[in-house]
Amino acid sequence: MTLVTRREAVKAAAAVAAGMVGAAPAPTAPATAAPAVRRGRTARIRFGVIGINHAHIYGQVAATIRGGGEPVSYFAAEEHLRAEFARRFPRIRLARDEREILEDASIQLVLSSIVPDQRAPLGIRVMQHGKDYMADKPGITTLDQLAEVRRVQAATGRIYSIMYSERFESRATVRAGDLVHAGAIGDVIQTVGLGPHRINPPSRPEWFWDPARYGGILCDIASHQFDQFLFLTGSTRAEVVAAQVGNFHNPEHPAFQDFGDALVRGNGGTGYIRVDWFTPAGLPTWGDTRLTILGTAGYIEVRKNVDIGGRPGGDHLFLTDGSGVRRIDCGDVALPYGERLVDDVLNRTETAMSQAHCFLATELALLAQQQARKL
Repeated sequence: MTLVTRREAVKAAAAVAAGMVGAAPAPTAPATAAPAVRRGRTARIRFGVIGINHAHIYGQVAATIRGGGEPVSYFAAEEHLRAEFARRFPRIRLARDEREILEDASIQLVLSSIVPDQRAPLGIRVMQHGKDYMADKPGITTLDQLAEVRRVQAATGRIYSIMYSERFESRATVRAGDLVHAGAIGDVIQTVGLGPHRINPPSRPEWFWDPARYGGILCDIASHQFDQFLFLTGSTRAEVVAAQVGNFHNPEHPAFQDFGDALVRGNGGTGYIRVDWFTPAGLPTWGDTRLTILGTAGYIEVRKNVDIGGRPGGDHLFLTDGSGVRRIDCGDVALPYGERLVDDVLNRTETAMSQAHCFLATELALLAQQQARKL
C-alpha cells in the first residue's frame, strides 16, 4: 500500500474524469477559542448566535469566522451554557434576549444549536426578520415543521442551511466528494454510511432522551448520512425503502432509540445507513464513523475519526481502483462550507448547499423516522 499526496490524487482523479463521457451534493472536537478573521481582511458579513444547547455550535461559529464572518452577539437562556460559550469566545457580546439579535439590522446570518425541536421555529423567526440561518443538525424534527419552513423560505427568499458536520467538517469526506465528482470510481452505485456514537449518559440533558425533542435517531444522527447519500450519488429524487429503530440497552429511558438503520434509493444510486449509541469505552474517540462509496470503476472508504488498524489521527481515505489500493493524505484539504455560505449570504447563491438538497435530505430523514419499524 502506498501513500498518495494531494497533488497526485487530484491529478489521477482528473485523468480518470477526462476519459469519461458525461462525467459530472464527525462532529469535530469543539474549538477552544474563536479563530480570528485573517489580519488585513475586512469581515465580509456580521453574524449572531441564538441557542447553544449542543457543542456543535463551536464548529459552526469557527466555520463562519473562517469564511469571513464577524461574530457580533449571542443569546442563550441557560446560564451554565453561556459561561462555557463566553470562555471559548470571549469577544462575542451577550445579548439581552433573542429579539436584540433578530432586530439588529447589521446582522445578516444567525447560527443556532438550540434544542432540536426548537430549531425550525427559530429559523422561521430568523427568516421573517430578513436574515439567513444556519442550524445544527437535525435542523427540523417533524414533517409539519418542514412544510412551514419550506413555505417561509420560499416567501422570504432567505437561506435555511443545516451544518452537516460529518461532511462539512471532515477533510476526508470533502476529499472523497472531490474524487467522486471527478469520476475517480466511475458512476456511483451505492453509499454505506455508519454513524456510531458514544452515549455517556451522565453528560446528557433531559431532552436528549425524548424523541419528541430530538426527533428520533434517524432524524437526528442519520441526517448526516442522508445528506452524504444525496451529495455523493447526485440524487435529486429519493425514497426510503425500509427503516427500523430500537432500544436495546437503555431500559430506564423506554422511549429512547439507541439503534437505527435504513435503506434508501435515489435517481443517482442507492444507500444503506446505520446509526447507533454503542461506541465502547475502549475506542479513543466518540465514534468510528465510516463511509464507503461503491462505483463502477472502484470504491472509496473513509474512516473519519479513527483507524482501528493503528494509523494515528483521523481523516483516513482509501481509494481502490483498477490500478491498486492507495491511502490518500487529507491533511491539507480545505473545509469550504463556511466561506461558501458567506458567499451565498452576500451573493444570494447556493454554493454551500442548495436549498433543494437541504430540504430533501431532511425530508428523507423524517420519512425514515416516521416509517421505521420498532424492533
